[in-house]
Amino acid sequence: MVQKYQSPVRVYKHPFELVMAAYERRFPTCHLIPMFVNSDVVNEETSEDGATHRIERRCALDVDAPRLLKRIAGVDYVYFIQKNTLNRKERTLHIESHNETFSNRVVVHETCCYSVHPENEGWTCFEQTASLDIKSFFGFESTVEKIAMKQYASSINKGKEIIEFYLRELESEGVTHIPRWTCSSVSPALPAPSSLSASPPELQHPSAPAVSVSQPADAKDGASQEAKQDSGAPQADSLVEILAGTPEDKLDADYIKRYLGDLTPLQESCLIRLRKWLQETHKGKIPKDEHILRFLRARDFNMDKAREILCQSLTWRKQHQVDYLLETWSPPQVLQDYYTGGWHHHDRDGRPLYILRLGHMDTKGLVRALGEESLLRHVLSINEEGLRRCEENTKVFGRPISCWTCLVDLEGLNMRHLWRPGVKALLRIIEVVEANYPETLGRLLILRAPRVFPVLWTLVSPFIDENTRKKFLIYAGNDYQGPGGLVDYIDKEIIPDFLGGECMCEVPEGGLVPKSMYRTPEELENEDVRLWTETIYQSASIFKGAPHELVIEIIDAASVITWDFDVCKGDIVFNIYHSKRAPQPPRKDALGAHGITSPGVNNVQLIDKSWTLGQDYSMVESPLTCKEGESVQGSHITRWPGFYILQWKFHNMPACSATNLPRVDDVLATLQVSSHKCKVMFYTEVLGSEDFRGSMTSLESSHSGFSQLSAATTSSNHSQCSSMISR
Repeated sequence: MVQKYQSPVRVYKHPFELVMAAYERRFPTCHLIPMFVNSDVVNEETSEDGATHRIERRCALDVDAPRLLKRIAGVDYVYFIQKNTLNRKERTLHIESHNETFSNRVVVHETCCYSVHPENEGWTCFEQTASLDIKSFFGFESTVEKIAMKQYASSINKGKEIIEFYLRELESEGVTHIPRWTCSSVSPALPAPSSLSASPPELQHPSAPAVSVSQPADAKDGASQEAKQDSGAPQADSLVEILAGTPEDKLDADYIKRYLGDLTPLQESCLIRLRKWLQETHKGKIPKDEHILRFLRARDFNMDKAREILCQSLTWRKQHQVDYLLETWSPPQVLQDYYTGGWHHHDRDGRPLYILRLGHMDTKGLVRALGEESLLRHVLSINEEGLRRCEENTKVFGRPISCWTCLVDLEGLNMRHLWRPGVKALLRIIEVVEANYPETLGRLLILRAPRVFPVLWTLVSPFIDENTRKKFLIYAGNDYQGPGGLVDYIDKEIIPDFLGGECMCEVPEGGLVPKSMYRTPEELENEDVRLWTETIYQSASIFKGAPHELVIEIIDAASVITWDFDVCKGDIVFNIYHSKRAPQPPRKDALGAHGITSPGVNNVQLIDKSWTLGQDYSMVESPLTCKEGESVQGSHITRWPGFYILQWKFHNMPACSATNLPRVDDVLATLQVSSHKCKVMFYTEVLGSEDFRGSMTSLESSHSGFSQLSAATTSSNHSQCSSMISR
């Protein structure tokens, strides 16, 4: 498996020339880098005007590995080849390196770049990417991978210390400014060309600024926190073009520490790579970095697993319009009177504090009066409010706060709370919250647990994630009042009055819901169905040989068809066709030939098998292949009236052109799609040309953004006369 690393943008609050001078002092040897044994210049050249200097070095490293492994490998040192390009005119240093030793068994590749900060020419940016691919290593592949990743991570921190050391050394010598290069001559104050070669790959991490000066919070909010891309801009395919972007495109190391917390280099890399993948595949709004980080933490920074559950959650949010819940949800009066929960100041760590007096809550009465879906909507609105409060407290306390504390008072809990429909509703709420709000619960304090509590705990604990269960603190009776109790987590001044404190708490006292408010099972079922299906999106299943098709009749030739869909499962191909003839209504047994008999499957086929492409209907857009997890928005400006057919088709893996046999990767990918079935969630709309304002991502009617999870929107200024597809 290929291990990848992507660094955040490290910003030095020093000019490029001064950073290069500090960097040059690391060569030819450095007492701060014991593993860097030696380096030899292999090739060196300088441009005629002296602006560009290229140097190639062969570097020897004494890798910290077990002696037995070194004996088996038969080497004492590991050699790397580095090619460095210093451009004094552009004020950049580009570094590319790869391993020479065991290159047929292990492939290490790294690219780095020093450049001037695009918004402050007196600062210097550093960024790097690296990959490690261990093909074979005498049966010690796993061991070598662990050693390499551990040493790589530690060397990043070491690189920070080294640059800081030499910057301080320059300052102590009175060197605080070095003139820039001019076209007339090479400045004598600049380091000699031969000494400006890079260090070995493991040491290319001069990451932190010598003087730590964090940018204002409002500047960070507007710059580094959210990714802003122009979907119409050409994609950069070289390292130089990638690194030449604005700070809004990348994460700043200081911003990560200030707003997200202390992350290891590999954790930073996972966040940046997942964030970049979302930018490429979800061209609407993407979640805030704090939310992405929660899903990574929930899966121990396994990027593939985190990406899977995050995509499922984003699709769920879009389908049920959770992003607009705080603006659209108004709790019924019965909830305001009898739901015994509410927000109450914050704990000692600055986390928002939510208090739930579960023992005083009439769960049976609430379920009978409101139904399961209304309770779920209310709990979701509480979680959305919690996300908002975490963001506010991060700014107020000046440190990252990404979760909240929940205090549950169980005084009064009895067998009435174990009413089966009530427990069923509780389990469903736990399931939804666990799937879509991971790592939002920092601590759960359960107070005054009665004897019946173990029964309830036995029922609900299997549905709670193991990492979440570790955050539970349970107190029986009045144990919470002693040492190690409530005062260790909450300031004495804000302990609620009903727990012996002096602070008035506005949480409703609850009580029994009057039976006059109960609704019949039929009414509750209709209400649940209404809330659950209240969405502008439709879902469809796609099978091999059975695409899903949607027909749109266009009367005005200059209309605009817009679409917004998510690929929930499998890979699909999206097509748009035009026909002057109206397709026949689909037969009821359209799926029978494919052995698909599930009554819940939404699959419609409109194009008659007797139709001929190019005669009866024509393709008006190039086929678009969409991978699982992608979010696609786009539009098509119609040229002719008639019937336009939107088609989502199962993606068949192409065979190898030389042998007509499928490739191994294609076979494995096909096996991951069970029963050759794909799922999409889609929304379409037809607009008049005068109402069209750009791509799907700019249409308010699309409802495709994540309003509560993102503060920046991707907009498009690029349009085509016939169509526009952004993915």
